Amino acid sequence: MLQKMINMENNNDHKVVCFGEVLWDILPSGAVPGGAPMNVAYHLHKQQKNPALITSIGIDEKGEQLVKIFSDYGICTDFFQVDYEHETGKVFAEPNEHNEVVYEIVKPVAWDYIKWEDDFENLVSNANYFVFGSLASRNNVSKKTLFQLLEYAENKVLDINLRPPHFNRRIVEELLSKADFLKLNLAELELITGWFSKHTSIEDRVRSITDKFKIQNMVVTMGGDGAVLYYNGNEYLQKGYKVDVVDTVGSGDAFLAGLLARLLDNASPVNALEFASGLGAFIAMQKGACPVYNVDEIYNLLKTGVVQ
Repeated sequence: MLQKMINMENNNDHKVVCFGEVLWDILPSGAVPGGAPMNVAYHLHKQQKNPALITSIGIDEKGEQLVKIFSDYGICTDFFQVDYEHETGKVFAEPNEHNEVVYEIVKPVAWDYIKWEDDFENLVSNANYFVFGSLASRNNVSKKTLFQLLEYAENKVLDINLRPPHFNRRIVEELLSKADFLKLNLAELELITGWFSKHTSIEDRVRSITDKFKIQNMVVTMGGDGAVLYYNGNEYLQKGYKVDVVDTVGSGDAFLAGLLARLLDNASPVNALEFASGLGAFIAMQKGACPVYNVDEIYNLLKTGVVQ
């Protein structure tokens, strides 16, 4: 049984719709809100883009806290479903012996059971971008809803976010075949292209994906080495920014939000990529994926060419 959130807005107001997981990252230092769709929505909101997020939470304290946090941010919660059988999502994060963070993504949880609602058709068909990832397809209920939404989306943005063991080749290739715009990092590029090609250069790997899956536009993030955007048949390279990294959690999500926001503003691909890279670098300097900041801070940092 699902409970509708109140204060429904005009679906036409949301130019970007994100779909998938909202959860709590349980870190050694404490619990913080997380999930790639939530992070993307947060940074889009910071740039005045009024995103909507389709997700599901449990009828528990953690779910209530997420709704309050989103409401305090001023981000739409109209499309949060409430699941009476499954708890709000959690991810346990612990450093290993190499000081690398290892994640345990709990399942099943509420966002595994996002059910279709008739309001979604109008919401998604009127959006400029529909953003989704691979994680929310690990359960057949949310997967079925996702593929139904993809039938109505005008521009389908796949932020692949591969999280072992919560994906398989068949589903990833299904998602790729639906995408109009793909965002992935170097490791994901190498993994996916290794399934069907022997290419080693970035350019050849990208071409193999665009040819096989007929994806029009694609961006590859390369950490401190920057990013490369393939957009409308052209290639744009953005060098990385020198940053004092605090943590990289959410920096890729911020990058994607920055890129889409600038494209919505009709910025050139060069300017959109530059801003996205600066925003991603800025977030890597902060603690957590969704720090408090002003967009003017990003522009000020971009003027220097160095983020420190």
